[in-house]
Amino acid sequence: MLRDSRVGHLATASAASEPHVMPVCFAFRDGAIYSVIDEKPKSGRRLLRLRNIDATGKAALVVDRYDEDWTRLAWVLARGPTRVIGRSDPVHTPALDLLRAKYPQYHAMSLASAEIVVLTPDRWTCWRAS
Repeated sequence: MLRDSRVGHLATASAASEPHVMPVCFAFRDGAIYSVIDEKPKSGRRLLRLRNIDATGKAALVVDRYDEDWTRLAWVLARGPTRVIGRSDPVHTPALDLLRAKYPQYHAMSLASAEIVVLTPDRWTCWRAS
């Protein structure tokens, strides 16, 4: 479910425990979840999710499946240490390649200098109705 889902919700919290949740595109491989800060319009200042990760080093990602047939409901929650990497990190290029393989829209964006959120889950919770 985590590999196939197109969108997840990334939850972070500030040092003062103020929650923040954002929908994100993501890719999962080898125990890590990657999400790039892409070129879609932003506020111009460092994003709150990145400031929160800088402050706490933690995040969570939830991916869910909703259906009007509630016997098909399911979700997975990944929580753990999180960091923000730049292009000098050796993980940056492979993570970007992985994201571009999943989301063709990223091929049209200049992301070589984009920051990437790396969540390395150490706690997993999942549920499904049946």
